[in-house]
Amino acid sequence: MFRFEDPKYLYLLVLIVVFVLIKFFVHRRQLAALRRFGDPVLLKQLMPDVSRFRPSVKFWLLQAALALIIVMLARPQMGTRISHEKRTGIETIIAMDISNSMLAEDVSPSRLERAKMMVENLVDHFSNDKIGLIVFAGEAFVQLPITSDYVSAKMFLSGIDPSMIQSQGTDVAAAITMATHSFTQQENIGKAIIVITDGEDHEGGALEAAKEARDRGMRVFVLGVGSPKGSPIPVPGTNGYMQDHSGNTVMSALNEQMCREVAQAGGGAYIHVDNNSNAQRLLDEELDKLEKKETDTTVFSDYDEQFQAVCMIVLLLLIIEVCILDRKNPALKNVSLFGKGSKRAVLLLMLLVPSALSLSPVQAQTDRQLIRQGNRLFRQGDFANAEIAYRKAVEKNPKNPQAVYNLGNALMAQKKDSAAVQQFEAASKLETTPLRQAMSFHNIGVICQTHQMYGEAIEAYKQALRLNPNDDETRYNLVLCKRQQKQQGQNQNNQQQKQDQKQDQQKQNQQQQDQQKQDQQKQQDKQQMSRDNAEQLLQAAMQQEKQTQKRMKEAQKQPQRRQNEKNW
Repeated sequence: MFRFEDPKYLYLLVLIVVFVLIKFFVHRRQLAALRRFGDPVLLKQLMPDVSRFRPSVKFWLLQAALALIIVMLARPQMGTRISHEKRTGIETIIAMDISNSMLAEDVSPSRLERAKMMVENLVDHFSNDKIGLIVFAGEAFVQLPITSDYVSAKMFLSGIDPSMIQSQGTDVAAAITMATHSFTQQENIGKAIIVITDGEDHEGGALEAAKEARDRGMRVFVLGVGSPKGSPIPVPGTNGYMQDHSGNTVMSALNEQMCREVAQAGGGAYIHVDNNSNAQRLLDEELDKLEKKETDTTVFSDYDEQFQAVCMIVLLLLIIEVCILDRKNPALKNVSLFGKGSKRAVLLLMLLVPSALSLSPVQAQTDRQLIRQGNRLFRQGDFANAEIAYRKAVEKNPKNPQAVYNLGNALMAQKKDSAAVQQFEAASKLETTPLRQAMSFHNIGVICQTHQMYGEAIEAYKQALRLNPNDDETRYNLVLCKRQQKQQGQNQNNQQQKQDQKQDQQKQNQQQQDQQKQDQQKQQDKQQMSRDNAEQLLQAAMQQEKQTQKRMKEAQKQPQRRQNEKNW
């Protein structure tokens, strides 16, 4: 696909028409003056060195060079911005355990790092498949919606850490349930859920979630990371190990039995990640059994500048124009470049072309060149230097939306989310096409969704869909974000209920303490009271104690959410 980046400069081509008209009228006036001066045949004999064709050739060479210079100013580009490719593959959701127990070092360098390397190997082996990433501990959330962009998958993988989730523990059921609802709506395509964990399940319900996934046509595979012998969990930033509430060192071991049961319930297979290559081979064999189907994938690419080739042609035309003299050279009177011997002119041009093409004018880096440099660094994973290249491009041309948008991507890859949002907002204002504006709003929504700012994410996704209603990925993210927002509201309500129950318990404890103080005071005053009054007080105290116990029993009958005391 061919286009001009700045087509407004093409209006300057009108100058060529103006110059041609001026040349035409001047030439006619010259012929009229010569006819008045004398017979044209006689005048030709009197001026043997004057050429009739050379001035016209020089004129047209200059006009061609001027036209190409105008075309060069319009910045011709070749390539395509968006293409749709048909790929045959499966859909895979990877659910990675990032609880504190994954920091154990019974496998080198740690369970979490080994899991990251396993996921990276998985991504490298995928070619036509779609992939998504979910992280979980005491709760689960989507780190990367299902996509064909493997570069983004690796980018998000590098920043995964247990500190991303405040609610620690291990809830395998929540991860499988979320993965079940994270696939696309496409039917008759193999869908796999790969759970990478050490097998500790503090919440329960994993078998039921795996069975539900299998009933919906998905297969659950479990990759066990760690050693069955167990290992202590190091505390980041210290030299110590994690301890339970009793002060004992926590020993975390791989629960292979639970992993096998979950994989069997999900219709998949359990693989122990002892050696990455062997585990990868076994997993590939299992995934190859899934049904593959053709999917439509959107691929983004950049336009390439073509002004260099145009510049070389301009240079060649100017060299030829300089070499052609207005008058015939007496030394070359037997050489006719514009007569019957035109083949010699062609030969001369062929000799000049290589010399002109060998010339490479030294030019300063343009914003487009800096963008291509940044794109190359970004693909290599060098996001810091890619950011520098994009910033230089923005300095060259602050109104270049592609430079601003790519800068936002580089910042997003380095977890500089607030700065990335600013760049995406600026890119959306600079872009002129709705499709590119939609891409900026989509990325803003992804950042807000990652930080659980679901309200802002929903608005960004809605704006992206207004600009590009056919974007299925944005529509999927919007639905998922609404579901997460609803779940967040439920969690907040549960936390409020916990706080209310805690306050009620504190009130009951305070009442018991007050009652005990009253009883002690009554015991001290017992000697000063009569026997009858003492018996009456004793009966009243017993009656009040019975009422207190009755209230406590009723409070205990109230349903309470089980609090998980394990944070690994």
